[in-house]
Amino acid sequence: MQELKKLYLPLLVVVLMAGCGDKKDGATAENKPTQVAAKVNGTELTVSQVNYALQRIPNLDKDQSKAASLQVVRNLVDQEVLAQKAQSEKLDRDPTVVQALDAARRQIMAEAYMSRKLGTPSEPTDAEITDYFNKHPELFSKRKIYRLQEISIKAPAEKQEAIRKQLDASKTLDDFAAWLKSEKYPIQASQGVKPAEQLPQALLPKLAQMPDGQAMVVNIPDGMLVIVLADSQLQPVTLEQARPAIARVLQNEARQQAAKAELDNLKSAAKIEYVGEFADAGKTPAAPAAGSAPAPAAAAPNTGPAAAPTPAADSSAADADAMSRGISGLK
Repeated sequence: MQELKKLYLPLLVVVLMAGCGDKKDGATAENKPTQVAAKVNGTELTVSQVNYALQRIPNLDKDQSKAASLQVVRNLVDQEVLAQKAQSEKLDRDPTVVQALDAARRQIMAEAYMSRKLGTPSEPTDAEITDYFNKHPELFSKRKIYRLQEISIKAPAEKQEAIRKQLDASKTLDDFAAWLKSEKYPIQASQGVKPAEQLPQALLPKLAQMPDGQAMVVNIPDGMLVIVLADSQLQPVTLEQARPAIARVLQNEARQQAAKAELDNLKSAAKIEYVGEFADAGKTPAAPAAGSAPAPAAAAPNTGPAAAPTPAADSSAADADAMSRGISGLK
């Protein structure tokens, strides 16, 4: 029973919240608001439910819509069978399910309000797009493909200065890794090739200025991350190539700013009280470092399949502590 609840809880949330399968006894063909796509124990699943699910499938080709609609109906039937079984076993009264339904409802209502309030974002002007392009040469006019070697080191704060000094003293990355192992520091090494737009935006300007063979150190929650720029290749992007990506970034930034302003206004008018152990939640948290957002995906020439994500792309950009260090023999 516990496994069933864990496995199908997301399905139950969707089905139970949507009220899938409310029976409409006595309804006639003339007054039914939608057509019926399927029935499960007499409960109707409608065409409007199918269409809603299809609209949420990105880049659905018209030639695939028929097959997709049939699969959606099968999925709805599966969900409804499970939801009916769950209700018969009174899982809709289970505290975990009730909390999940409440959380999902709150999230959906919040998103619906913001979507209606903000509407469709306006298109950025040519001047705004050009300005963004000129301010980020590391993403566009001076865009590079980077080959990175990385060592993630788990170490307490009081040991990190000694690690930095050893990094300075090491002639090669292999020497540095061997020293870490001899000192019994848990490490994880990786390497990969990434274009500029797939790297954290806070690190990118520093990487763009580093010569091949140098390294930077990035603070991570449980230690340090050493990122060595093994080599890089210039592969610029023109303004016209970048225009669609920049427009999406600017629209997203404008929408985020408008959403924050609306939320701040609503919160200032609301009576909010943080209680007991959560009293500190009412204090203003420290602002994240500028540029911690992911870099935009620029429209660029095809560079082939990228390597698997490396720790540099996943580490916190706000914690970046970049220090260029010369390490010979890394190329």
